[in-house]
This record gives sequence, structure tokens and C-alpha cells, in this order.
Amino acid sequence: MPYSYDEQNIFAKILRSEIPNETVLETEFALAFNDIAPQAPVHVLVIPKGPYVCYDHLLSEGSSEEILGFNNAILQVIQKLELSPMDGNSGYRIISNAGVYGVQDVPHLHMHILSGRSLGRMIEKD
Repeated sequence: MPYSYDEQNIFAKILRSEIPNETVLETEFALAFNDIAPQAPVHVLVIPKGPYVCYDHLLSEGSSEEILGFNNAILQVIQKLELSPMDGNSGYRIISNAGVYGVQDVPHLHMHILSGRSLGRMIEKD
């Protein structure tokens, strides 16, 4: 099933500089910026510069350079903000929502990187 990308979504507008953001990192393939409604002391969104709706869309239709570049941008944010437990820090969580069941609000792939406090369990049983 083909993906339908909405060129008017808020992240597309941010990429076109129609809406300002607080940039954390920008690369050839990705933009990382602070979330405007943070859910943790550190809450950064990483988005690809290409028109991808969700992660499987990027993986199935993106070039190898885009896929690697997007994932490298996530690593660079983790390193820049010194979040990795491998470096003696307390760690982080990465979340990406996809579709209705995933409660995706913006139809542009985005990874949430959250840290700065204990985030609790991810999902509670019904």
C-alpha cells in the first residue's frame, strides 16, 4: 500500500522554515529540535528531511544514504546531549508512533528522544 504524505504537516513546514524551531542538530538528511511540549527534561524530535510518514516508509522507500543519515543523526543527538548509559549517563528512550494504533499525531516520521528523569514503564496492561 502506498504512503500518502501531507506536504502541509507541521514538520514539513518546519523543514521549509515556515515555522521556527529550536534546533539541536541539523544534517544533510535530518533535523533535530526541542519539542514544544516536552514530556521530560530532555525531549528532542528527530525528523528526516525526506517526505516519509513512518519508520517503515523510510526503510522501504528511502535510499541507503537517507536511512543511514537519519539513524546517524539520532546517534549524534544522543552523543551531543551526553545521554548514553555506555558513557556513564542515565540513559534515554526513543519512541516513534505510527498510524492510528500507534497514536501518530503528525504524519511525518519523527523519533522522540526523551531523558532527564525516570520515564517509568512504557505500556501498562489494560
